Formats: sequence, structure tokens, C-alpha cells
Amino acid sequence: MIVVVSDRGAVDGDKPDALPPLAGEDHICQDCRLSYQELSIESAIGIIHSIPTEVRDAVLSIPSEVWRERPAIGTWSVAEYLCHVRDVYSTYTIRLHRARTEDRPALEPMFNDLRARRFRYNESNVNAVLGELEATAAGFCEEIDLTGPEHWDRVVTRLPDEQRTARWLVRQAAHEGRHHLDDIQETGEAVMMQA
Repeated sequence: MIVVVSDRGAVDGDKPDALPPLAGEDHICQDCRLSYQELSIESAIGIIHSIPTEVRDAVLSIPSEVWRERPAIGTWSVAEYLCHVRDVYSTYTIRLHRARTEDRPALEPMFNDLRARRFRYNESNVNAVLGELEATAAGFCEEIDLTGPEHWDRVVTRLPDEQRTARWLVRQAAHEGRHHLDDIQETGEAVMMQA
């Protein structure tokens, strides 16, 4: 499913939209059918390990001249999804580290669309970002390896009354990778049909 993105970050002094709530600990994705409660840490790690290769294969199967094309207004390009997945693993590495080492840390939102604009995702060197995705996914897996059984129920917060466990962080990161792999493939198909 191609996601329609919105402006959740202030632009030129505009007030940002409200942040959507995080998926719950018991989330089941309606698109990819991934169930958080049925996803073990070991299975999540397997997904995360496979994402860089699967994303690389998906991106390189799409002609480079359409990597920056958006299939519709308000959607992301292949290059933008790729940069987002890279940033998911760097962000979740820090989030998991904080869950493991701090008492109930409050997490900053990613502000996905603001990142895409300010960091010029659509102008990125796609081949370099593919390498960076390998590094961030590997770094996240290293942080998971440092997380012991005594850490999985540790809590992080974001919005008031919104708390999630360290276990959820790993499941969410696996889901982000799998879900956005599908988005990359679908976006590539859509823009190739339009070309």
C-alpha cells in the first residue's frame, strides 16, 4: 500500500499537524498482516537482517531515472522511502539504547515528512543510502544483542499516556522495514507504469 504522507512538521512557521498515535503493543498491520504479539524478538531480528538486501534488490530492480518520481501528490518516491527506512534504524537504535539505559525516557517523534524535506531525501545518492541502510540495520541489531531479558519490559514514552516496551521497539522496527519494502516495490511499479 502506498502511503499518502502529510506535513507533520512545521514549515515556514506553520503549526504542525498532531502526531498520530504509535501502533499498539498488540498491533496487527492490515496491509502486511504482521502481528506484533506473534512476532518473537528472534523473528524480528531475522526480518531486520534481511531488509538491507531485500531493499537493495527492490531498488535496483527499478530504473534509476524513476527513483525520484512520486506516483501522486502527497506520496513519497522510492528514494524518499529508502532514506526513511535508513533513518528508522538509526532512530530505533538510539531509542532502544535509551530504553535499556534510562528510566522511562521520553522519545522525540521522527517527524518523517519534515526529515524528508529538510534532509532532501529526494536528492540523495541512492547507492550511498543503500550502504547506509546496511550500516544502520547492523547497528540496530548490535543494540538488540546488548538488550537482555531484563530489559524487554522497560518502558519508553512519546505522547502523554503513550508508553511502549523495548520489545515493541524491535517489533515496530521490523514492521517498518517490511512495510516500507512493500511501499518501495509498489511505488516503483506505479512510477514505471506512469513513465
